[in-house]
Amino acid sequence: MTNQTIKLGAGLRQDCDTIQATSAGRLRLSKPNKYWVESSQKRYIPSVEDTVLGVVVDTKPDNFLVDIKGPNLAFLPVLAFEGGTRRNIPKFEIGTLIYARVVKANSIMNPELSCMDATGKAAEFGHLKDGYMFDTSTGLSRMLLSSSTCPVLEALGKKLSFEIAVGLNGRVW
Repeated sequence: MTNQTIKLGAGLRQDCDTIQATSAGRLRLSKPNKYWVESSQKRYIPSVEDTVLGVVVDTKPDNFLVDIKGPNLAFLPVLAFEGGTRRNIPKFEIGTLIYARVVKANSIMNPELSCMDATGKAAEFGHLKDGYMFDTSTGLSRMLLSSSTCPVLEALGKKLSFEIAVGLNGRVW
């Protein structure tokens, strides 16, 4: 892959002009040229553009602290919502379930979340009301998101209508 820019995700690292796997699993590709190793792990390591289900654990004047099952709590700024202004601040209680997108992540800082897509629209992100949330392995959540059809969800959809939100952090609502 000469003269091409590639993005390395979780489980891969570059050492000079070679790329090495740092964890066991399946090598995955998403267009254009983003590679990562998909593995099932107990602890979620945040990565930019991941979609996650988080639980609000504390509220501050400028942001919410959200548990995303990672090594650190994540920040969700009060302005990271569609139409978010200083006058229009969402009110979330402790324990509120949020579907968000990781916008900043590295090993030395707390991750930052947003409830907007890249165009600034709410899309499917935000507060998840009612329903039931449960934990799974990160491998199962990645499988649910990567396959176009899941036989269990397809069979369930024939019996009743439902909505589902799957986070790459191993939570399903």
